[in-house]
Amino acid sequence: MSQDCCSTTSNSQHEHEHDHGDAFSLKAYFPAIISGFMLAMGIAMDYFNWEVFQNEMLRILWYIVAYIPVGFPVLLQGFRLILKGEFFTEFSLMSVATIGAFILGEYPEGVAVMLFYAVGELFQSAAVNKARNNIKALLDVRPNSANVFRENKWQSIAPERVEIGERIQVKLGEKVPLDGILISDFSSFNTSALTGESKPETIRKGETILAGMLNEGKLIEIQTTKKFEDSSLAKILEMVQEASSRKAKTELFIRKFAKVYTPAVFFLAVAVTLLPYFFVENYLFREWFYRALIFLVISCPCALVISIPLGYFGGIGAASRNGILFKGSNFLDLMAKVNTVVLDKTGTLTRGVFKVQKVKTEGLSENEFLEYVSALERNSTHPVAKAVAEFYPSNWEATEVEEFSGMGLKGMVNGKEVLAGNGKLMAKFRVEFPKEIENIIETIVLVSINKNYAGYILISDEMKADAAQAISEIKKAGVSQIMMLSGDRNSIVQKTASEVGIGQTFGELLPEGKVEKIKELKENPQNIVAFVGDGINDAPVLALSDVGIAMGGMGSDLAIETADVVIQTDQPSKIATAIKIGRKTKQIVIQNITLAFVVKLIVMILGAGGLATMWEAVFADVGVALLAILNAVRIQNMKF
Repeated sequence: MSQDCCSTTSNSQHEHEHDHGDAFSLKAYFPAIISGFMLAMGIAMDYFNWEVFQNEMLRILWYIVAYIPVGFPVLLQGFRLILKGEFFTEFSLMSVATIGAFILGEYPEGVAVMLFYAVGELFQSAAVNKARNNIKALLDVRPNSANVFRENKWQSIAPERVEIGERIQVKLGEKVPLDGILISDFSSFNTSALTGESKPETIRKGETILAGMLNEGKLIEIQTTKKFEDSSLAKILEMVQEASSRKAKTELFIRKFAKVYTPAVFFLAVAVTLLPYFFVENYLFREWFYRALIFLVISCPCALVISIPLGYFGGIGAASRNGILFKGSNFLDLMAKVNTVVLDKTGTLTRGVFKVQKVKTEGLSENEFLEYVSALERNSTHPVAKAVAEFYPSNWEATEVEEFSGMGLKGMVNGKEVLAGNGKLMAKFRVEFPKEIENIIETIVLVSINKNYAGYILISDEMKADAAQAISEIKKAGVSQIMMLSGDRNSIVQKTASEVGIGQTFGELLPEGKVEKIKELKENPQNIVAFVGDGINDAPVLALSDVGIAMGGMGSDLAIETADVVIQTDQPSKIATAIKIGRKTKQIVIQNITLAFVVKLIVMILGAGGLATMWEAVFADVGVALLAILNAVRIQNMKF
């Protein structure tokens, strides 16, 4: 198998024998084809006693030539590693076994060991390519240029050179090069490269567009809001490229195990050769040496060292096709164990798209009231504040603005101190307001001017279409505990929870309150906690939980960077999908470990007892490796 997957030492210490991208090229197949043809001819000439093979020297030469195309690369790599002080590797193991077979005159078997080793490598290369290509498909969405308006004309430049606030043009059939706001009225976009969803999405004027989306509607203009290196696409590509560097505990264990296992089987093979001399009456060195060679062939750890990382790699690829990005295979392992899911409300179960429903003032005209509030609220990125600012764009300016996390804003507008927020903010500044307002279920913004209550704004959010389905699927996946934590009012949180089917809820929580709740859950070592959120204030709990899951489509950059798993579609139903992929990946990895150990142990015992030949050892070793690879590849074709 190729050393980058099969080596018992770290990848950084080795050089690649060939590029996996050449797995199906003639160059990659040629050595195996030549060796396979010559081996088949040699066996045929042996079987029919052809005259040319009566000459032993010609027979040996024939099999040596058959051996070189597939055996020489392995011998060379084994020699290089020995020079580095790494004698106990699968390369030296295979070299000793095949050279020993030639010494014993078992030429066809010596060639067969290396031939099937090479064939297994080709299968493994193809499997790695398939897994890698599923992930690398994201790289194809990287736009090559951006059409930006500069110096009174449209110029085509690299996306990396476009500044924030510039106007870019995207033609029909082109990919959006940078994140921005749609200036044109509307257009239809294919978001499958980012979200895994093939259904086109209609985006309207003023709404956010992400780099990598494909314009399927009409010629549009966009005002950029981020530089390319800060765009959602760039962050996704970075996360994908880094994912394979974070290894699961099982994967790390197998690599450490292989470093101990390989030298151990060398010494066991020596023992199989020499120890019978002291216990067997008719000891024949040739017979026991042959058994030791069988032992070496079957003990090669390739099936384990290849199929396990390939299984995790396939899991990451399957998740990316479903619009879910795991930042490492270790998080696939953790996701498989999750039994407690904690969700934020706004932006996670609800769309986070707020609309002003009602304005109630005390002593001011509605327009003047909204001038004060909107001037203050446009200084915040909170969805509620943005809804107010968009509802009534103010001509006034706010100064000395302070934001109180989980409460609201304070600032000076038109020479007056304005407060806009929830009841906690009013209580903090000792502003009295009508108590009947507390009975209103919807989201409410209380306003005071110069410490006097001035009115309120009623705002409503919309539930995501798959929110109830998401909770149902999470329960079906076997998650025993589901909880909602929110900074919103208790009445709103309870109403949302009852609509989607969550029993345990906590509202009116500041970020530190959410942290305390997660800490309480984690005090029980049996709880493996996944937290799902999208806002800046969710970053501490995303980092604290065992698995942090961020809504990546419209979530904050800080939440996405802090999370371990990113759901690009913003669909809460993908949480259950992520759990299923994690569990299926773990199941396949355990199947491969069990298969490899059981088959190898049986054939090792049979070989040491003289009941198996090297042919059985070759087929068992390669067969186990191929079965493990095919099993690992299965996950890439599964539907979740």
